[in-house]
Amino acid sequence: MKSIPAQASAILTSAFCLSTALLLSGSGVPPGPALTGSAANPLPSAEASAAPALREVDGGPGFYGRFTNPLPDALEYFPIGVWLESVLDPGDIAMDKNVGLNTYVNLTANSDTALLQPGGVHAVTSEPSPWTSGLVLADEPDMWAGPGSSEWTGKWPGQGEVCNPANTPCGYSVQRTLSTPIPDGTMKYANYGKGVSFWESNTEASVFVNEFQDVVSVDNYWFTDPNICGLGEGGGSLGRDRNLTDKECRLAANYGWTIDRVRSLVNPSGSKPVWAFVEVGHPAGEADAPTITGPQLKAAVWSSLIHGARGIVYFNHSFGGPCQSFHVLREPCGDDIRPWVTAVNRQITGLAPVLNAPFLDGALAHGPGIDTAVKVHGDDLYVFAGSAQAGPQTAELILACLAGASVPATVLDEDRTVTLSNGVFRDTFDDGNAVHLYKIGGAARTCAP
Repeated sequence: MKSIPAQASAILTSAFCLSTALLLSGSGVPPGPALTGSAANPLPSAEASAAPALREVDGGPGFYGRFTNPLPDALEYFPIGVWLESVLDPGDIAMDKNVGLNTYVNLTANSDTALLQPGGVHAVTSEPSPWTSGLVLADEPDMWAGPGSSEWTGKWPGQGEVCNPANTPCGYSVQRTLSTPIPDGTMKYANYGKGVSFWESNTEASVFVNEFQDVVSVDNYWFTDPNICGLGEGGGSLGRDRNLTDKECRLAANYGWTIDRVRSLVNPSGSKPVWAFVEVGHPAGEADAPTITGPQLKAAVWSSLIHGARGIVYFNHSFGGPCQSFHVLREPCGDDIRPWVTAVNRQITGLAPVLNAPFLDGALAHGPGIDTAVKVHGDDLYVFAGSAQAGPQTAELILACLAGASVPATVLDEDRTVTLSNGVFRDTFDDGNAVHLYKIGGAARTCAP
């Protein structure tokens, strides 16, 4: 395992320790209001909207191109990133590209950013560089500094009192202090945590989401976090008013809930990209916490995409469990998960023009057991569907715009087709990790307004 610089390691370790303490304590902060429905599939409904409507991806397809030294705004580019990785030589980039990564998010301080452009990859970093495409603000200040504008002392978790006066919130001041000096035209990115997703009111969380950065994410590790199922976190925010059962909590659809939560706070609605975080190992320090599996990872990624995520960021560190690493996707610790990451990244890359294309809202009806998104790309319709329940099911999907027609739909990467008869087709979803991706050739000519 390559070492990371002492300063970066100290900050990472102290942030992790403080976050762990917050997780274990529950922070004593009441959960935020529960959400209903979803942005990608607003509410389970027996019938589709009478008027299907096109909706551009959040921020618009050319969003990244508006910045200095931008991330690509080509339809063929979809950000597939890794968090706090190091780039010390061209071999590092080669390994990461082999699993389908194209973007580094918050490179370690000892990384050589001059290697990025020759390596054909992109990055947003904490320190300015002529070779990167944006700057990263503080990570998770909603948790370690809180929603408020008290004075920030300039100290990071583990270095002493963060806010002045002590025990008053200064998270807004942290982000404001870091973002204000950044030159106009530079893309700013920030990731938040359980404060925004669970503990803070909509008003408090909205300040973090809207006021400091151009691209935003929240990391909730539903498959591996030992505390996320509790009443003060997922249990309260998902409207159960109790601890979640494993079947309710360890569910890929909850990654989509996280995207919905953040998107619901963006103002104006749909005006900035929301990226998704998915773990690739064992991020919790507790040895008995779960480790994510390949099928879970694939389903979590696709749930995020179905619900409108405009980028995927993999959390590449295992702090606990039988194999600990800061470079899971490069080292033997990742041997089991790496093929799954590679496969889903290949899907994302191949479907990037579709993922960057408009949604067709209101076109598809189905029951509550699945989450879906309909995309329009050229003359074709794409339906992305993921299970939203733990058990097996047979789902019925209805495209009213194809009533009276009998047409095939190709199930991508499964070597099979299903037939839409009078606009209706059925498919099986074996468990909570089941995902099916359908292409209906030529259907956009009939269905898109």
